[in-house]
Amino acid sequence: MRLIQNIRGVILDVDGVLLDSLQIWTDLGARYLVSIGRLPEEGLSDTLFSMSMEQGARYLKEHYSIDETPETVQTCLQDMLRAFYCDEVMAKPGAMQLLSVIGDAGIGITTATSSPRELIEKALERTGLLRYTGRLFTNSEIGRSKHFPDIYNAAAEYMGTRPEETLVFEDSLYALKTAAAAGYRTVGVADRHGEPDQEGLKSASDLYLTELTEAVGLFR
Repeated sequence: MRLIQNIRGVILDVDGVLLDSLQIWTDLGARYLVSIGRLPEEGLSDTLFSMSMEQGARYLKEHYSIDETPETVQTCLQDMLRAFYCDEVMAKPGAMQLLSVIGDAGIGITTATSSPRELIEKALERTGLLRYTGRLFTNSEIGRSKHFPDIYNAAAEYMGTRPEETLVFEDSLYALKTAAAAGYRTVGVADRHGEPDQEGLKSASDLYLTELTEAVGLFR
């Protein structure tokens, strides 16, 4: 297929691409409330979606009249998130197979995430994916979000590849558009808990996948 002709490197997002982890980010507030015996209101995940964890902790404390300080609520949320990545999260179907065939094809592999390194590395190790994923780049360490191409540029530089010979896998439309605008080839990956505009993701990507296994044959 023409898409992978001259491709020498691959950059993969982690949450929603390699790990089936997106739901925790929408369920975290409700999980916390249930753990302390409170009933989450309908639409809570939508309310918390645009908030930072600090803002979300303060909202939960004030809206649900929780006795704990916002800092304690935030610590509990972080502990629950850490437990999920360490003990619960699963690899997405086909992730290991895809990474294996990319590596066997002699193509470089890196990962690029907006999540904390500690959580992602533990999850990748537990699911058996870490040995396939190459170097991990994080937005916090790069210093800019995926609204900017810095993280992709750093990963490509590490692999020694130019954007036009580097394939980026993303489940978020805004991140995929950032990569495409910087000259990268793109693969949009569907996730049931991810990007609400799947038609937009499909239209913006060079290749759109409903399952990772659909891409395995491209690299053989």
